[in-house]
Amino acid sequence: MLAKTNRIRSGADYRLTVRKGVRVHATHTITYVRRVPDPSPVRFGFIVSKAVGVAVVRNTVRRRLKAVSRELLPDIAPGHEIVVRALPASAQASWATLQGEIRRAVDKVGARCMP
Repeated sequence: MLAKTNRIRSGADYRLTVRKGVRVHATHTITYVRRVPDPSPVRFGFIVSKAVGVAVVRNTVRRRLKAVSRELLPDIAPGHEIVVRALPASAQASWATLQGEIRRAVDKVGARCMP
C-alpha cells in the first residue's frame, strides 16, 4: 500500500491533475502527470470505473496499479502528481504490461529522476 503522503486523496486534486496534467494514452490506461510548484512527495491516484468490470476485477486492477506505482516511486522526481485511469481493457492486462505503460508515460513526460 502507498503511504498517505504518496496518495492523492481529495477530489479537487484529482480534478486538477486530470484537467491540467499532461495526458499520455496507452492501450490499457490513460496517465495524467502534473508538475506541482513545490517539491512535495510524488503522489498517485487511480480511477477504475465500473466499465472495467465487477468489483473483484476493479479491485484487482487497482491493486496492480498500486503495486506498479510503489515500484516506480523512487524513480520519479519529487513534485509530481500522477493519476492513472484504467480503461476496460486493463482487466485482461498483466502486471508487466501495466508497469510498462505507466513507466513509458512517466518517461514521456520527463518526470523521471536523472540517473
